[in-house]
Amino acid sequence: MASPQSFRTPYDRRVELVSHAIKDNSKLSGTAAEELAVHVLHALNSIPETMR
Repeated sequence: MASPQSFRTPYDRRVELVSHAIKDNSKLSGTAAEELAVHVLHALNSIPETMR
């Protein structure tokens, strides 16, 4: 029997990457770091691409 595969979107991978960076450089918990990562990515995505 094949093992179940989990599909992670590129957005999920970006949230995880930012969340790890936040956890490694602050005293925030994992949940708080993930919530902050979502806000950070939303802010970055709202910047027009020509400005990035």
